[in-house]
Amino acid sequence: MNSLVLAVIGIALMLAGYLLYSKFLGKKVFRLDPAFKTPAHELNDGVDYVPTNKFVLWGHHFTSVAGAAPIVGPAVAVIWGWLPAVLWVTIGTVFFAGMHDMGALWASQRHKGQSMGMLSGKYIGTRGRALFLVVIFLLLLMVVAAFAVVIKNLLISTPSSVIPVWGAILVALVIGQMIYRWKISLLLTTIIGVVALYALIIVGDANAIVLPDPILGMSPATFWIVALFVYAGIASLLPVWVLLQPRDYINGVQLFIGLGILFGSVLLSAPAIVAPAINQNVPEGTPPLVPLLFVTIACGAISGFHGMVSSGTSSKQLDKETDSRFVGYFGAVGEGLLALGAIIAATAGYRTLADWEAVYTAFNEGGVAAFVEGGGNILNAGLGIPLGLSATILATMAVLFAATTMDTGVRLLRFVVQEAGELAKVKIGGLLGTVIALVVSVGLVFSLGADGEGGMLIWPLFGTTNQLLASLTLSVIAVILLRKKINPLPVVIPLAVVMVMSIYALVLQMGTFYAEQSWMLLVLDIIILIASLWVALEAFIAMGKARGGVDDEDDADNKPVASVEG
Repeated sequence: MNSLVLAVIGIALMLAGYLLYSKFLGKKVFRLDPAFKTPAHELNDGVDYVPTNKFVLWGHHFTSVAGAAPIVGPAVAVIWGWLPAVLWVTIGTVFFAGMHDMGALWASQRHKGQSMGMLSGKYIGTRGRALFLVVIFLLLLMVVAAFAVVIKNLLISTPSSVIPVWGAILVALVIGQMIYRWKISLLLTTIIGVVALYALIIVGDANAIVLPDPILGMSPATFWIVALFVYAGIASLLPVWVLLQPRDYINGVQLFIGLGILFGSVLLSAPAIVAPAINQNVPEGTPPLVPLLFVTIACGAISGFHGMVSSGTSSKQLDKETDSRFVGYFGAVGEGLLALGAIIAATAGYRTLADWEAVYTAFNEGGVAAFVEGGGNILNAGLGIPLGLSATILATMAVLFAATTMDTGVRLLRFVVQEAGELAKVKIGGLLGTVIALVVSVGLVFSLGADGEGGMLIWPLFGTTNQLLASLTLSVIAVILLRKKINPLPVVIPLAVVMVMSIYALVLQMGTFYAEQSWMLLVLDIIILIASLWVALEAFIAMGKARGGVDDEDDADNKPVASVEG
C-alpha cells in the first residue's frame, strides 16, 4: 500500500465530514443561531470569559485537545495493523469526535459556559453530577501528571527541542500583546509568530541544551518537572488572552505547517507502507484488537478530554454560536489529520518490515519515538531535510502540544476543584484551586521517586476513562436534545458504541490488574466502572423522562432562536 493513497483518502474523508456532516449537525441537530448572545459577551470578565476571533479560538481549542495523545495512541495501535487504525481514525473523526466536540461546545455555551460536570447535575441529577466530577478529576489528573513525564522525557532525549519549546512561551506573550493590546492584524501577527517559532527550531537544532547533573540540587528530570508545573500553575491563573490563547493559536498554525511538511514529504517521496494492513503475528501479550483499539486510539477518533476543553475554556471564549462548527468540529478534524500523519509516519517511515518489527516488539512500543524516527525519515526522503533537524521539528511539535494540553489541564483541574467546593458549599478561589490542583498532581508525579515516573502510575487507565467520559458527555447532550424535541440519533449511536467498547475494555483491564497484583489500579478501575455505570443508568433514566417531557426554558437561551446556521 502506498502511503500517498492513504493520505489522500484520509484527508478527503475528513474534509468532507467538515464541509457536509458538520453543516448538517449545525443546521438540523444543534440549530446554531448567529444572533445568540454567547457567554463570552454576556459574562465578559477579561480573564476566562473573552470574546475571541474564531481562528484564534480554534488554535486554542485544537492544540489544547491535541497534545501528544493523537500521536501516541495511533502510533501504538498500528501494532494490530494500519487498516484498523486508519478506519477508526477516519470514521471516528467524522461521525464521533467532530459531533462530540461541537456538541459539548454548543451545550456549554447555551448554559453560560458551564462544564459538562455542572450540566450533568442539571440534566442527569445531583448524584450523577458528583460521580461525573470523580471521573473528570481522575482523567485530568492522569493527563496532567503523565504529560509532565512525557515532556520531561522528550526534553532529555531530544535536547535540541529545549530552546524552541521554552522560547515559544515568549513568542506567545508577544503575540497576545500584538492581538489584544497593539491591535496588529491577525495575518501579520501569525506570520511573525510562525517565523519566530521556526527560527527557534533552527537555533535549537544547532544549540542542544543538556542540563548539568545536578542542577540547583536536582537531577535534570526533577528540574524539568518542577519547571513545567511552575509554568502550568502561572499559565492557569493568567487571563487566557495573555498566554494560553496566543500560545495555543500559534502552536496550532505551526502544527498545520508541520502536517503540511509531513504530508508534502509523503506526496514527493510516496513511501510504501511496510507494516501489514492487519497484523496476524502480533507480539505475545498484545491485548485483543476489540475493544482495545477503541481506547488505545482515543484522541484522534473521540476523546472525553475534548468535552472538558470544549465546556471548560473554549465555550467561555466563543464569539458567535455559529463559530462552534469551525472551532469544535474542525478542531477535531485537525486532530484526526495529526493521527493520520502519526499512522503514516509509524508504518511508512521504515525501510523494511523487519525494521518495523524491530520497533514493535511488544504492545505499547512505538509511540512518540516511532513517530519522530519514522516521520524524520519521510521528511528527509521527501524534502531533503537533514535527519537531525527533522527529528527536532517533530519532537518540538510533540512537546509543544503536550505542553498546551498540560497547561490547559491544570486550568481545568482548578475548575473541577472549585466545582467540588461548590458541592461541599465551600468557596475556593482561583489561586487556592490552582494550588490544590498542583499539589495533587505533583504528589502523584513524585510518588515513585524524584525521576517523576509516578506520573505514569495510573496512565494505564487513561484510555478507558477517557472514552467513558466521552460517552457520559454524549449522554448529557442526548438528554438536552430530547428535551428540545430534536432527533438525538446522531448522538445516541456513537454514545452506544463508545460506552460498550469502554466498559468492555475496563472489565478486561480489571482481570489484567488482578493478575499483575496492581491493587491501586484495580481499585481505581472498580471505582471508575461503578461511577460510570451509575451515571450512565441515571442518564438513560433521564433520557426516558425527557422523551415525554418539555423543553426546559431556563437553559440559558438568552434569546429565542431567530435563525439557524445554513
